[in-house]
Amino acid sequence: MPTVHDDAHRTTLRARIEHMKRIASAFGLLAALPTLAAAQPAAQPAAGVAAARDAWRQMTGYITRAAEQMSEADYAYRPVASVRTFGQLVGHVAGAQRVYCAAVLGDAPPREDAVEKSATTKAALVAALKESTAYCERAYAITDAQAAASVQSMGDAGTKLSFLAFNATHDAEHYGNIVTYMRMKGMVPPSSQPR
Repeated sequence: MPTVHDDAHRTTLRARIEHMKRIASAFGLLAALPTLAAAQPAAQPAAGVAAARDAWRQMTGYITRAAEQMSEADYAYRPVASVRTFGQLVGHVAGAQRVYCAAVLGDAPPREDAVEKSATTKAALVAALKESTAYCERAYAITDAQAAASVQSMGDAGTKLSFLAFNATHDAEHYGNIVTYMRMKGMVPPSSQPR
């Protein structure tokens, strides 16, 4: 049975998806899909999916490095009682990625909070994040023609590309949280570390 939290989370997700659709439209990604798809060989991802994939890979890479670098003890850290712990953030990203990518792949989505509620150790959370990232690689391998198809998830509808773009943006949103947590612990976040 859905809780008030679940309903509020769905409402927030719907608002974010609508926002991402507006952003994608502003960049012309959705409008350009038919042209891009016609210009690209059908067997490889093209410009729209590639742009979303590149942004997502960067963010999930940063999140994974941060998850590996944070100490086990600091997985319980939260700046204030009303926000997720560092570990819960990692679990949330892992779970949300599975939901968005399942929509793109046509798989039954898991509960978005499944990882956040079940994984409690650093090792389990890092493993779940890496597993969801590997799963999402399949979703980001579709072509622009495939990305133009409409899908539904959690009561929201959009193109596969909009779900891929939203997943990347969602990861970026929570990487921003992670940066703050790391800075508060005196750490340098991955995106600011020497290359």
